Amino acid sequence: MSEPSTQSEGACHELLLQLAGRLPDTLLWRLRDWLALGGHASIAAVLPRELLRRRIGLTDEERELLVGSAGAWGASPRLVDAVLPVPAAEHSPQAFAPDPEVDAAALSALGVVRGYRGTSELRQARRGGQRVLLVVGGDGSWALTGMLQRILRAHGDHTPCVEALPQHGNPTAYHRAAVNGSASLWRAAASASAA
Repeated sequence: MSEPSTQSEGACHELLLQLAGRLPDTLLWRLRDWLALGGHASIAAVLPRELLRRRIGLTDEERELLVGSAGAWGASPRLVDAVLPVPAAEHSPQAFAPDPEVDAAALSALGVVRGYRGTSELRQARRGGQRVLLVVGGDGSWALTGMLQRILRAHGDHTPCVEALPQHGNPTAYHRAAVNGSASLWRAAASASAA
């Protein structure tokens, strides 16, 4: 994988993290699946249009991520420029509840996460009836997200919610609420001793 491609994919993954809780889950999981599979042209065609259609504005930082990903993959500059600017991301409050149940889907996800380079933790929550998996760390987080989404779909989840968060960073209000309202399913030994 080339360096510019990896940078664009990283920018897109970061943007999709920023948009969690602002874009519908059905659209977000599809965009993440395309990203994991290298469907750059699909993301470039759909993401700016959906932001416009749903009147979701972007901060300056988010706009840079959009330009660095969808823009680099051929998104219409007119559409990208037309996305509304906002001074700060608007997140509606989300309620998460811990879900410590380790069912077949969680066990399958755990098997992948434990063997994935750079991961340090797997958490699980429920938002309404929807399972939300949170992974901390991992190289190529967009690929890990795609794998875990496909696992959840294979276990019957039609709208899988997987949030692969960077090891260090500033989580959004959505992700802070998700982490605070989740149960830990696994933590790497180094992470567990540091806690």
